Amino acid sequence: MEIFIGRQPIFNTNEQVYSYELLYRNGIENNAFPDIDSDIATVELIINSFLSIGFEELSNGKPCFINFTENLLMNDIMEQLNPSQVVIEILEDVPITKGLIKRVKELKAKGYRIALDDFIMQEDSSIYNDLFPYIDIIKVDFIISSVDEREKIENRIKKLFPHIILLAEKVETMEQYIDAIQRGYKLFQGYFFTKPQIIRANDIPANLLQYYRVIALLRVEEPDIDEITEGIEHDIALSYKLMKLINSSSKRSKFKIRSIKQAILHLGLEDLKRWIYILTYRESQKYNPSGAYDELMKTSLCRAKMCELLAKYNNKRNTSEYFLIGMFSLIDALLRRPIKSILMQLPLSDEIVETISGSDTSMQPYLQLTVAVEKMDFEVINKIANDLSINIEEVFEIFKAANKWSNRIS
Repeated sequence: MEIFIGRQPIFNTNEQVYSYELLYRNGIENNAFPDIDSDIATVELIINSFLSIGFEELSNGKPCFINFTENLLMNDIMEQLNPSQVVIEILEDVPITKGLIKRVKELKAKGYRIALDDFIMQEDSSIYNDLFPYIDIIKVDFIISSVDEREKIENRIKKLFPHIILLAEKVETMEQYIDAIQRGYKLFQGYFFTKPQIIRANDIPANLLQYYRVIALLRVEEPDIDEITEGIEHDIALSYKLMKLINSSSKRSKFKIRSIKQAILHLGLEDLKRWIYILTYRESQKYNPSGAYDELMKTSLCRAKMCELLAKYNNKRNTSEYFLIGMFSLIDALLRRPIKSILMQLPLSDEIVETISGSDTSMQPYLQLTVAVEKMDFEVINKIANDLSINIEEVFEIFKAANKWSNRIS
């Protein structure tokens, strides 16, 4: 399943990249905002940026501007984003009310930077005195705004709110660029510099039914962590996004994750619940997995369970790590990206990463045996089973059990 994100650089006065604006796109050909609900577009953009492609890959270490509607500004989705990574861009059609100012104040207190998009001063400007103390950047459109409208903004900012940075957007000519510099603008964006670059990647199609199952488990009065863990383990897309979430969010872990259960406990049930709702909302709008992806996901799940069961058979303590080895062993085929670049973005232990990458580790024979059983390569099966002291009949019983477990996904 292909996904797309538009990325346009924002430059400083030295013509160095200060940050990027991330833009929703639905194809490689159409480099413009498509006809889609703005809430859905922002949710899709956030999921694709943080949980599919990977924020580090998009941002190159720079903060990124993301457009927010009034509805999403008030939503708990904000609490999941890392303030150092995101500049909250309030769309021009969001009404400036006391409720909005209160929310902006809350977000500012959490460390977020706030920008106003396509800003034009209204006649009744008294409310700006309450809003502007919490604003970091004001974006002024050099195409739709007149010289007089720009001067009103510039004069007010210079006299009363000098902490606010002025950003000239839709700068399309050298004349506009020079004019903006002379008027005191510090940031610049527009086709004069570059059009948005469209970045494409592949995402793992989700099992929407499994999302609803996990939501049901999360909604009970005393959620059972083990049941929730099993529910997430049944879904490759959900497991992958959980790992990416921990690596990208404000709760980024300094420790390596060794199991799905550990990831859930680290994130917390409330945060997990919010993200599951966001993912379900997105997937409810569009979902049509292909047969090839479906088979790859089932194979990944079967590998995960078989590696775990083989490890249990040999009384290994860290059986959850063997599960993760099997689960993510085909992630490069699912995402159609190099395995090393994917694993770098997941908070997995070094041994898991090394095993999946093909290095010779103590876990590697268990994955090799699982793959050999898939291929019915009896010569390899006999050799590895003998090395691991596992009876051949037990190997195939474990394979049947893993298949039965993975088929429960449907």
